Amino acid sequence: MAQGEKEYGEGNYKATRQYNEATKEFIESGRVDEAARAAKPADAAEAEAMKRAEDEARSRAKEEDPALTPEDPQGVRVTDRAADQRKTPAPGRSGS
Repeated sequence: MAQGEKEYGEGNYKATRQYNEATKEFIESGRVDEAARAAKPADAAEAEAMKRAEDEARSRAKEEDPALTPEDPQGVRVTDRAADQRKTPAPGRSGS
């Protein structure tokens, strides 16, 4: 197999380059906010279904992606602080 014939699998630099270029073009197009609004759940039932699917996927993961749980300036994972462990009341409801 010639060097240029490998188009699939690990080390597919052509596909990586195409993906990176397309992602950059999309971000620069200014359509990110529009796409985010379009991806928002249509109603409470859809939001709950999305939450269940996310929870199920996370239950199978080896560990949480560190990029999703940023550190504060002191180097403590934000979700490790006691203040982050408290339940926040829903808008319009009291905390007790």
